[in-house]
Amino acid sequence: MSSPLPSARLDRAGILIGLKRMAPISLFTLAFGLAFGVAALHRGLSGLEAVMMSGLVFAGPAQFAVLEMWGPEIPLVALIATTFAINARHLVMGAAIYPWLRHLPPRQRYLSLSLLSDSNWAMAAIDYQRGDTDNVGMLVGAGLALWLAWLIGTLLGVVFSGGITAPERFGLDVIMSCFLMAMLMTGKRDLWVLLPWGVAALATLAALEWLPANTHVIVGALAGGGVGLLVSPRSAKQEAAS
Repeated sequence: MSSPLPSARLDRAGILIGLKRMAPISLFTLAFGLAFGVAALHRGLSGLEAVMMSGLVFAGPAQFAVLEMWGPEIPLVALIATTFAINARHLVMGAAIYPWLRHLPPRQRYLSLSLLSDSNWAMAAIDYQRGDTDNVGMLVGAGLALWLAWLIGTLLGVVFSGGITAPERFGLDVIMSCFLMAMLMTGKRDLWVLLPWGVAALATLAALEWLPANTHVIVGALAGGGVGLLVSPRSAKQEAAS
């Protein structure tokens, strides 16, 4: 692994780079946003509520899960627990790039994390790992592209009240998974990296089979993150010795 970057900055140039790099993936996010807008209307939300949820929450899987519990009486505790379980992976994702973000002023650091999602995190983590950039604007710009696409897609779904109601018919449900796999394969060529990913995958599959719904996300993240913490010092020692 390349040496950690000694400093970081956030500027307009980096944000524009992130916007351009994430633009193709954002098209698929727009399609999912459209599907959410349609589903939200069918579940009884108003158009304004659906758009506000996408703009303020910006968490697609959690938003779809919330729709399943939406009704005249909302199970608040279950809703909070489900949302936390689905989004708990962000704790591990944020910790993974903290050595990069800690050089920023607190205000910029929290702004960057407010736009954190799977895709721009994967892109930023690979860049940090390689030492390719010290510009956190890339993370922010990519997150901004995804947020805008999600918001616009939701608005389109609300306005037209149609569109893609079953994105899996077009293979759109695997686009993000393929993108994350591509990020993994282009990262550091080290067999130790496969261990936490493998453990996370096995833990996720086990949780899907034997644990309550949505717990597989937090179980997989904690299992993979824990193994990653254990093997990273060993990997670093081997790299230093080579």
